[in-house]
Amino acid sequence: MSKHQFPIALLITLSLISSFDSIQSATFTLTNQCIYPVWAGLLSDAGTPPLPTTGFPLQPSQSNSIPIPSSWSHRIWGRTLCSTDSTGRFTRVNGGGAAPPATLAEFTLNGANNMDFYNVSLVDGGNLPMTVIPQGESSGNCNVTGCVADLNRNCPSELRLTMTTGDESVACRSACEAFAGCSI
Repeated sequence: MSKHQFPIALLITLSLISSFDSIQSATFTLTNQCIYPVWAGLLSDAGTPPLPTTGFPLQPSQSNSIPIPSSWSHRIWGRTLCSTDSTGRFTRVNGGGAAPPATLAEFTLNGANNMDFYNVSLVDGGNLPMTVIPQGESSGNCNVTGCVADLNRNCPSELRLTMTTGDESVACRSACEAFAGCSI
């Protein structure tokens, strides 16, 4: 089995732990459940406060918690096969800047009617199974959501994004990307 195959179902777990105060509305805990390193990417939407970081590496079984400001919208995704050179320059194979194909977790905190919204999106393709698990006093009727399928192993050949050095799938493109666009 290749080191990039997925022997377990849940690979990245994002936990939303609400703490509703005026400074911090949540803490997101990102956990890498892969058997290889994953580099988390985080992007704040325009008009929302920036986070203290835009990304960080997570070794297998490692977690990192991030304080999230109130009234915040953003995306979180996982990048794979990344590295740094001797100068510290970061390089990646896929998932850069949440560019397709990358599995995305999308959040809006304190949105319409002061409600929190979240989803895991594969609309632009995907590269990792991902799960969002709401936790804490205010999780209410919020459900776990995500895609736990091994996207790379199960990707149809015409949608498969492979490394130039072989035929191992590193991501699964959307049909629109693979077949030169979609129109509505």
